[in-house]
Amino acid sequence: MQRWTSVVGAAQLARQLASQQQERPARPGQRRPPAYRALADGIRLLVLEGRVPVAARLPAERELALALSVSRTTVAAAYEALRGEGFLESRRGAGSWTAVPPGNALPARGLEPLPPESLGSLIDLGTAALNAPEPWLTRAVQGALGELPPYASTHGDYPAGLPALRATIAARYTRLGVPTMPEQIMVTTGAMGAIDAICHLFAGRGERVAVESPSYANILQLIREAGARLVPVAMGEGVSGWEMDRWRQVLRESAPRLAYVVADFHNPTGALADEDRRRLLVDAARAAGTVVVADETMRELPLDDVDMPRPMSAFDPAGSSVITVGSASKAFWAGMRIGWVRAAPEIVRSLVAARAYADLGTPVLEQLAVAWLMDTGEWDDAVAWRRAQALENRDALVAAVRRELPSWEFTVPAGGLTLWVRTGGLSGSRIAVAGERVGVRVPSGPRFGVDGAFEGYVRLPFTVGGALAEEAASRLAAAARLVETGAPLGPEPPRTFVA
Repeated sequence: MQRWTSVVGAAQLARQLASQQQERPARPGQRRPPAYRALADGIRLLVLEGRVPVAARLPAERELALALSVSRTTVAAAYEALRGEGFLESRRGAGSWTAVPPGNALPARGLEPLPPESLGSLIDLGTAALNAPEPWLTRAVQGALGELPPYASTHGDYPAGLPALRATIAARYTRLGVPTMPEQIMVTTGAMGAIDAICHLFAGRGERVAVESPSYANILQLIREAGARLVPVAMGEGVSGWEMDRWRQVLRESAPRLAYVVADFHNPTGALADEDRRRLLVDAARAAGTVVVADETMRELPLDDVDMPRPMSAFDPAGSSVITVGSASKAFWAGMRIGWVRAAPEIVRSLVAARAYADLGTPVLEQLAVAWLMDTGEWDDAVAWRRAQALENRDALVAAVRRELPSWEFTVPAGGLTLWVRTGGLSGSRIAVAGERVGVRVPSGPRFGVDGAFEGYVRLPFTVGGALAEEAASRLAAAARLVETGAPLGPEPPRTFVA
């Protein structure tokens, strides 16, 4: 049985190792390890940082030796060291593929949002969600109540969503340059409800789903629980993120049924895919017979002056190769559990038919509230306020982390709600445990990876600003000091959800 899910070529691995050496040059006077040990350490770090996915087949020893201009004996010794440490598995006739030792393969658990009354002095950075925008929330509910009487005289079940809201959402896509009919829209209970329905329709048990690595923790867990097999595609460094050579290779060799992507202010990295990458990804997926699920929940949150690329659906207006998911939860309020799917009418009909065995429909009052916001223009005003709030929080958090933790590395995203931070060589999982000891909750990097990757990262959302951001960074610095000193911390508390 094939154990690997993707392939790393010799030239590609050589480039990644060279880039790694440039990022982490040897310190003056530092003793150089043997060549095989340096190579093994380099590959191990690429795996732990998610740049080389877990379960990726590595080049044959002879091929990698030629690409690196080293002896085959050096590569063989490095591979043997990695096997002994649990970072490589091999089988005669099948080659060698990356792995992580059992102790490193932390589950991608999340942190459930704590009730506000239970927080006390704890600063909660586990959830990328902000407080409700007022007075818009109150106005929307009042407007919805005024529209409710005609619907109250019906049974109240609308499996595809209220016709008025479907038409409103379709009109918004049309204004973005993607002509859309109401028949192409299905209203769901949040984006999670939308993606859950898509996975059950397209990706049954054993099917492959390509995902960015890192990716949104809740979706990774949702796909696992659906029985599908995750195929990670490593994100590149910086704001561009998506490396098309990697995507083409995975789509060609693994032929996944679905590809889940967050092209708009990616969660957790904040990267924004440009139009060329979007077009190339859709073309490559179509050629492989893969359906792209484009998560647009962060799309309305540009924080800097950026030219927003067209939606992924612009490169497949019919909606047969690209299924778009949107939501009110990030742009407006997480308590407004309204999401939607844009797809071909026949796909929408299949999703609606399957819904009879799930949740039947989405709450009418909340649908009316979102429709009122969008139809009156109040939505745009509320989202503008949300962007200003997130921008202020982002800048405060960035300044505080840079001051308190100068060795931590990150790229400031131009939008979204999250900062993806490399923790200066410290364990993100241990920082998460230590953080709760000193009064700050953060999700560790492995929650956003597959099979233990991203141990050296944490995700920080833009949910606090001002003095609270400064205090959060101060507590994170205290947690980092605990980890550096090797203080006993105990296991990370079991949690189940990260928003």
